[in-house]
Amino acid sequence: MSTFERYLTLWVSLCIVAGVAAGHFAPGLFRAIGAIEIARVNLPVAVLIWAMIVPMLLRIDFGALGRVGAHWRGVGATLIVNWAVKPFSMAALGWLFLGVLFRPLLPAEQIDSYIAGLILLAAAPCTAMVFVWSNLAKGEPHFTLSQVALNDVIMIFAFAPIVGLLLGLSAITVPWTTLTLSVVLYIVIPVAAAQAIRRRVMARGGEAALTALLARLGPLSLVALLVTLVLLFAFQGEQILRQPLVIGLIAVPILIQVYLNAGVAYLLNRLAGEAHCVAGPSALIGASNFFELAVAAAISLFGFESGAALATVVGVLIEVPAMLSVVALVERSKGWYERGLPAGR
Repeated sequence: MSTFERYLTLWVSLCIVAGVAAGHFAPGLFRAIGAIEIARVNLPVAVLIWAMIVPMLLRIDFGALGRVGAHWRGVGATLIVNWAVKPFSMAALGWLFLGVLFRPLLPAEQIDSYIAGLILLAAAPCTAMVFVWSNLAKGEPHFTLSQVALNDVIMIFAFAPIVGLLLGLSAITVPWTTLTLSVVLYIVIPVAAAQAIRRRVMARGGEAALTALLARLGPLSLVALLVTLVLLFAFQGEQILRQPLVIGLIAVPILIQVYLNAGVAYLLNRLAGEAHCVAGPSALIGASNFFELAVAAAISLFGFESGAALATVVGVLIEVPAMLSVVALVERSKGWYERGLPAGR
């Protein structure tokens, strides 16, 4: 990880302070920015989200899908967690903690919106950022690449239906036109654009040229993320000042979800007899989120000032320390894990 990536939580925290202060002292400016939209899609944020997402998607080689069967046990465990456990358990945890246990401590008019943000976060499995976590956990790189590529393909078709179903079950009105537009804008088009750029760069200069391009674009991706966060907190500032505990309360179900999904994926791999170098990245992919997509979808569906947007940003805030702790747990439990594997695995 670069120094900038390693201290992402610090930068996010500083963006919270800067955004709250900017929104307090220049509210008119940010209302004007929020009004620049077409079909409920904010154009400045759309540009920033693209700057975040496309460099990450450039890392993904969809040719790796041909290697999915090489570690079918790990792929199966991760798919179960990502698509059959994670979104539904997050909806349940959101309802339990934010809708019941923490209800007296939260603004009543935003509770459903907070839960919606958690659902958006859980319905978007992590993409390129998981390569960092997998590398730190000494994960099998081909498994990680093929699993991330497969998740991206599934997300194109599954994100909108799962979000629509869970928001409907939570009695939250979902504008289907906006949700579908978000999928096209923030998944389909960026994936297609990134793959076109990747093929062109590889044809001209091979792996070295792609690595050089990623090195140049990496800082742009993180800067775009931080600018987006400043905008979000500029709109959320007054609410946060009135309810300073909101961020901490929203973080509780997200943290439980991280360790729950990581644990389930890890145990499923152990029961299936998969090698530790596959189980580690499987647990990490199951635990982490494609928070850029979640933030973009929350803004499109519910607006800058919504609880949904704030909830997705809390996911960004805790991403680095939470995932580093999962990496540590995976590494320290390697001996225990391998004692439970069949001989020769």
